[in-house]
Amino acid sequence: YKETWRASSNDGARPPGTAIYYLLKGDERSAWHRIDSTEIWHHYAGAALELRTTANGRAVQSIELGPDIAAGQVPQHIIDPGIWQAARSLGEWTLVGCTVSPGFDFTGFELASPGFAE
Repeated sequence: YKETWRASSNDGARPPGTAIYYLLKGDERSAWHRIDSTEIWHHYAGAALELRTTANGRAVQSIELGPDIAAGQVPQHIIDPGIWQAARSLGEWTLVGCTVSPGFDFTGFELASPGFAE
């Protein structure tokens, strides 16, 4: 991934927003994780992306992020703070962006244990 924007903040406080590009190859997965901010996923190029979410690890929802609205894909999706999320490309590769508010900070990032929601 590459951070492309970090909003200015006062006195070293958490920035109000951040943005990244994220390239996910077909054989890679974004592991189950959650953050303490609202995250907006944006599809930019390549294959559609399966974005899975759950609040509790049992009831899992699946969203296809992509350009084909007629096929039920969506070009962006909002994930509320504290919601678990995982992603995988549905093709050879997918380029997405994530905008986070308040800005992303690793202190608000939690990676799930292996086998979570599988």
